[in-house]
Amino acid sequence: MTKVEGGESRINKYLAHAGICSRREADRLIEQGRVLVNGQRPDPGQAVSDRDEITVNGKLVQGQRKTVVLAFYKPVGVTCTEKDAHAEKIIKDLVHYPVRVTYAGRLDKNSEGLLLLTNDGDLIQGMMRGENRHEKEYEVRVDKEITPDFIFKMEAGVYLKELKLKTRECKLEQTGKYTFNIILTQGVNRQIRRMCAACGRQVKSIRRVRIMNITLGKLKPGEFVELSDREIEGLYRECGRQKDFR
Repeated sequence: MTKVEGGESRINKYLAHAGICSRREADRLIEQGRVLVNGQRPDPGQAVSDRDEITVNGKLVQGQRKTVVLAFYKPVGVTCTEKDAHAEKIIKDLVHYPVRVTYAGRLDKNSEGLLLLTNDGDLIQGMMRGENRHEKEYEVRVDKEITPDFIFKMEAGVYLKELKLKTRECKLEQTGKYTFNIILTQGVNRQIRRMCAACGRQVKSIRRVRIMNITLGKLKPGEFVELSDREIEGLYRECGRQKDFR
């Protein structure tokens, strides 16, 4: 595999950061011979930079774009997927942005709230690593009254029989007779719904209001906003990474 020097990156990463496609899709394009570097077919792990002439399907790639992170309020009924012929509505139906962005962490179709979208695959990987224990906060409503016993069981971690695992300890604050805020540090599929069911409650609604240092703020369902460089730097710090915005 080609060694990556300063200012260079592997061809699949370069194309992803340029907003052309995902790394996986880039690998397929390279294998199919649809990517050329200085007129030649590249090796899969070849290192390139802005000094190289790179074309995809005969069109010149205009270099790596600035890192973009969007805070998006996903409404109920929208499916987190790139392509799904059976989904009634997907993210790209609502987010029309000139740079290709991908979601970092899902929300199920019946949940709403904050979703982060970015064109930086490295940032997505850093945010998705469970061992990093990044905080995500949710507002939840259930069908039965919340009791001290329910709070104790949820915070201590709940064994999920269907997944054969116990959830991590978490923080829970009751906000009403049937509502609470919960802070999780892991990303088990439909985790809150499964935890509540195991503790005798059915979830009526879930809204994610925070991911690490980014909050939902005043966004309304279907709206999105670009994060500032300062906010993006905060995300990188929490992921143990650095980003040069010069």
